[in-house]
Amino acid sequence: MLAAENRPDGAVAVPVAIAHGDGIGPEIMDAVLSILTAAGARIEPRTIEVGERVYRAGISSGIDDAALETLAKTRVLLKAPITTPQGGGYKSLNVTIRKMFGLYANVRPCRALAPYVPTLHPKMDLVIVRENEEDVYGGIEHRQTADVTQCLKLITRSGTERIVRYAFEYARANGRKRVTCFSKDNIMKITDGLFHRVFDEIAAEYPEIEREHMIVDIGAAKLAVNPERFDVIVLPNLYGDILSDVAAELCGSVGMAGSANIGDEIAMFEAIHGSAPDIAGRGLANPSGLLNGAVMMLAHIGQADIAQKIQNAWLRTIEEGLHTRDIYGAQSTRCLSTRDFADAVIERLGMEPQHLHAPAIGNAVVTARPAAHTAPAPQKERVGIDVFIDWTGAPTSLLAERLREATAELPVELKMITNRGTQVWPRASEMTRCVDHWRCRFMGEAPLSGATIAQLIAAIEIAGLETIKTEGLYTFDGVAGYSLGQGQ
Repeated sequence: MLAAENRPDGAVAVPVAIAHGDGIGPEIMDAVLSILTAAGARIEPRTIEVGERVYRAGISSGIDDAALETLAKTRVLLKAPITTPQGGGYKSLNVTIRKMFGLYANVRPCRALAPYVPTLHPKMDLVIVRENEEDVYGGIEHRQTADVTQCLKLITRSGTERIVRYAFEYARANGRKRVTCFSKDNIMKITDGLFHRVFDEIAAEYPEIEREHMIVDIGAAKLAVNPERFDVIVLPNLYGDILSDVAAELCGSVGMAGSANIGDEIAMFEAIHGSAPDIAGRGLANPSGLLNGAVMMLAHIGQADIAQKIQNAWLRTIEEGLHTRDIYGAQSTRCLSTRDFADAVIERLGMEPQHLHAPAIGNAVVTARPAAHTAPAPQKERVGIDVFIDWTGAPTSLLAERLREATAELPVELKMITNRGTQVWPRASEMTRCVDHWRCRFMGEAPLSGATIAQLIAAIEIAGLETIKTEGLYTFDGVAGYSLGQGQ
């Protein structure tokens, strides 16, 4: 349960960590807090310092120990956009918080507000549920040769089960009818293949909800031209980051969208846009994105009544054409500053929209713990090893010859060499462009011992070849857990 304190009026106030952020952050946060106060939100704000000033103070994560302690106590964070300085090894604060506190689900509702906010898709009303901790956003990157860098893509069964189950629980709790999964498992058959496979497994537990899967590129194309066909979309981290911004813009403006980052213990709520330092301090910013994040926060802490009141007032303000500069157009009646827009929302508290649909706010943010596994662990055997070598010689057959000579006395056999994933030995095309990064696959009798692998690496080094990385090749219950080379 969330910690709570008594307010002077006798209501229970929930402590909430508040980060004012950078750029336009402080002004939109002040606007949003004024609306929450006027609406009677039962919260007790506790300000924390995060972002650019913390970075500049030498804390590369962008958040200090005092802020982390406050967040651990409140377990709820309302955060304005922050600026991550370029260079210097700074890490994204959002990613840091998501991973440190297990905020595994990013939830972004994307609903059109036509005709008041122009869009080509006036009936669009979808929710993107994005896995928030894994994929290439693990940030595990290396420069391995003069020419080649790598970023590791990590997809776990447990993480996928959690996010997929969350998507279906969200659909069930909010009256959504269909969940669509996007992946690229026609190419990344192991990583994205796992995501798709787990989606199908979990979907079977929710027979009342329609399910479908799409390859992410065609899915993105359909989202761009016909977003009305989608209801809930669940997808891995990178695709979700990109397509949630696309979906928000299709609605009419990225500046209007809020998001929730949900974990088992802690949740963070924010706008999806950046800190926009070019307009900071000028009263031009639209606080709607952060306000919509705050509405999701109120639902999360059990104050759906206040969340509904604020949502209704905000929709009424939009209906009346009282708009900030970013959405000002043919349907607008006045162009308001950040502060004036907040005041307009406050003036309409207690009113309901006359034309725009106001979704009921109940259990709008859910939690979903994965079911316990009862299946036995698969039998895992090491059957080979991929050795990555930094080498600038030619032709490839020369590299193969040196490797075979160096390892002739060992119980392994060189089976394949690839370059950037494409087989260049024993079969090759003269048109394949090669760089200085070679994957050399050795196979042996299972189980291949660690001693044999150590001898293999030593033999390659003695032969004057530089090993930059190795990857074990395993089978799981006899099924290969590694990919073939392109052309193999």
